[in-house]
Amino acid sequence: MGQSVFSSGKAVGILMAMTALSGCMADDGGVVSRLKNAPLGAGLAGTKETADQGSFVITSLQARSSVLPGGSAYEKVATPVLAANSRAAESELKSARLRAEAQSKNWLPTIGPSISLTSLSDAVASIVVDAVLFSGGRKKAERAFAKADVEVAAVNLAIDTNERVHTALSLYLGGQEAREKAATLSTALKDMKHFEWIMTERVKGGVSDMSDLSVIRHKLAKMQADYASETDRASSALAELNAMSVRKLDAVQGVSQLPVSKGAAQPLSVMLAEAEKGRSIASAKIDRAGYLPTVSASVDSSGGGLTGSVAPTNPIGVGMGANLQAIKATEEAAGRRVAQAQEEANRRVAKHEAQIVALKRQATSANTLTAQAKANLDLFQTQYDAGQRQVMDVVGVYETYAAQAQSEIELKYKLAAAQLAMANELGLLANGSDI
Repeated sequence: MGQSVFSSGKAVGILMAMTALSGCMADDGGVVSRLKNAPLGAGLAGTKETADQGSFVITSLQARSSVLPGGSAYEKVATPVLAANSRAAESELKSARLRAEAQSKNWLPTIGPSISLTSLSDAVASIVVDAVLFSGGRKKAERAFAKADVEVAAVNLAIDTNERVHTALSLYLGGQEAREKAATLSTALKDMKHFEWIMTERVKGGVSDMSDLSVIRHKLAKMQADYASETDRASSALAELNAMSVRKLDAVQGVSQLPVSKGAAQPLSVMLAEAEKGRSIASAKIDRAGYLPTVSASVDSSGGGLTGSVAPTNPIGVGMGANLQAIKATEEAAGRRVAQAQEEANRRVAKHEAQIVALKRQATSANTLTAQAKANLDLFQTQYDAGQRQVMDVVGVYETYAAQAQSEIELKYKLAAAQLAMANELGLLANGSDI
C-alpha cells in the first residue's frame, strides 16, 4: 500500500516536472510561451484560447453591417428567410471551433492506460504520461491550422448566409417584376378589348375591313398570353420564396435602392482565399516540422522510470529534398490563389459597378421615353375623338406605349438585381454580428 502511494506521488511529481520542462523547452510560442513566466499551477490548469481571439478574419466578419435599409421590403424578406435557415455551415463552424479549442492545449502531456504482458499468464496495467518537449514547431503549426480552419468555416458561413439572402431577394424581385408587368398588361388588356369592340362595331356597320379586326384580335391574344405568363411567373416566385421563409410574404411590396460601392468591404471570396492560405501554410509547416527531431519523454506509473526519445515524425529518405521543395511550393501556391481570387473579385465588382451605372442611365432614359409615348398616345386619342385619326392609328401608338412601359419596368428590376449582386459579392446582405 505504501509502495503504491509512493509510486503515484512520484508519477505526479514527474508529471509536473515534465509539464514545466515542456513549457520551458518549447519553441512553439503561443500558449506554451505563457508558462515561461507563469506559475506551474496556472500552466497545469490550462489556458483557454479560442480561434476567435486575435483573428482579423473573424473580427472583420463580425464588424460587417447589412446594406438592406431598416424597415424596407428587403429587410422584411431577409429576416424570416434567415430565421428558417438550416445553417449547415454553422455546424461546421462549431465543429471547427471545438477542434481549435482542443488543439490549443496540445502542448500539455497526454495520459493513457498501458497494459503489458510480463509472462504468458501475468498482465500489468499502468498509467503512462507522455510529453513532447520539442517538436520543431509542429505543435504551434497544429494550433495555427486549427485556428485557420475556424476562419475558413466562419467565412463559409458568411458566404452561405449572404447567398441565402441573395437567393430570397432575387426571387422577391422576380415576383415583384412579374406582378408589376401583369398589372400594366391588365390595364392594356382592358383598353385593347375596348378597341376590339369599336372595330367589331365598325366591321358590322361596313365602315372598316375585317383584316383590321383580325390584327387587333391577334394583338389582344398576345397580350393575354403575356399577362398569363407574368401571372404564373409571379405565383411561382412567391411560392418558392414562401417555402424559404418562416411566414408568408405575399403582402410584402416595394423595391429599395442599395447604397453599395466597390470599396465598402473586402469581397468574401478574397477573405476565404486568405483564410485557406493560412490553413495551407500551417499544414505545410506541420509537414516540414515532421522532418525535424521530436524530443519526447514518458513516465510509467508502474515504476519504469522516465524514458525519452529523439526522432523525426516523417521518415528521412532519398525523396526528402523533393518533399521539402513541394512543401515550399504549397506555401507559394497559397499566396498565388489569394492574388487570383483578388483579381477575379475585382473584375466581378467592376462589372457590377459598370452595370449599375449603365442601368441607372438606361432607366432614366426609359422613364423619359415612356412619358413621351404616353403623350403621343394622349395626342392620338384626342385626334381620334375629333375624327382626325383611325382606330388602327391609335392601336399602333397604344401598343408602342405598352411595350415601352414594360421595358421601363424590366430596367428598373435589372438595376435592383445588379445592386443586389454587388452587395452579395461584398458580403453585405446580412449583419456580421447576427451571423
